Amino acid sequence: MFQIVHRVQRAFERFRDGMKTLGVLDAIQRHPTSFRPILCHEPAPLTADVLEGLFEIRLSQKGSNKRVQEEVIVPFWQDYIQDMEDEEGPAKLEKILAFATGASCVPPVGFSPQPTIEFLHKEDSESAVISTFPMANTCINCLKLPFHTKYGEFKSSMDFAFANTHGFGME
Repeated sequence: MFQIVHRVQRAFERFRDGMKTLGVLDAIQRHPTSFRPILCHEPAPLTADVLEGLFEIRLSQKGSNKRVQEEVIVPFWQDYIQDMEDEEGPAKLEKILAFATGASCVPPVGFSPQPTIEFLHKEDSESAVISTFPMANTCINCLKLPFHTKYGEFKSSMDFAFANTHGFGME
């Protein structure tokens, strides 16, 4: 009771008195729906363009063999999120965002650190086996994309990964 009510009661009363001074509290109480967009964040539906803009794609040095491989995968990624928006709508895009960041919507203050896309190169792998599925590190908001030579293979591996990930047991 102390932690939730009594500890913050004085600060809340001062805040309320300040709002009364200029008549703001009365206006909020008379017209709560008008003040809702100002006082409460409601995330906009996620679109492919918004999702693409959230991620910074980290490409290797120009002219390198890695860069050539990565430049094949970037259009696959862009086509994939556009296809997901067209086929399944914002719900699938929210799953993709949750897979990469742990959040199914964009926070009101944005992400910190900014979400990034990296690539699963064979040379960077600690084991002899390289994953054909995407990987993510939600602590640093990083999505690592696998390499495929055909879009169909890329799409299948992405679909499998997102369909079989339950995201921190929240589903």
